[in-house]
Amino acid sequence: MSIVRFSVSLDKDLVAGFDRKIKAERCPTRSKAVGDLIRSSLVQTEWRAGEEVVGAVVLVYDHHKREVLQRLTDVQHDCHDAIISTQHVHLDHDNCMEIVAVRGKPAEIEAIVKRLKAVKGLKHVSLAAGTTGRRIS
Repeated sequence: MSIVRFSVSLDKDLVAGFDRKIKAERCPTRSKAVGDLIRSSLVQTEWRAGEEVVGAVVLVYDHHKREVLQRLTDVQHDCHDAIISTQHVHLDHDNCMEIVAVRGKPAEIEAIVKRLKAVKGLKHVSLAAGTTGRRIS
């Protein structure tokens, strides 16, 4: 990996705010923080371009509601080509979290998320969009 040095001119207050943010996040350098922002932007570009991507769908629900479990299982079986793994976590006596790892075209993944959000009884559904890493250094 070769390193390229470049210069950026920004408003003083913007840089001060950025420095406070990266310090609070314990980011070691501005260069690392800027690189992370660029990679994040490139992941968003992959999703908009329709390239193969990955992600994690996080679901939280009350496991006592058995119809929720059955509906989640039905959606996952219907979408088995894009679902590459699931992990079930017991949060407490009543609540469970399920993490569903997905891989495919963004439209396909977004359709799965919509189907999961439609399951009545879920307390939370979110998607963490990711990359396969093939197009990002």
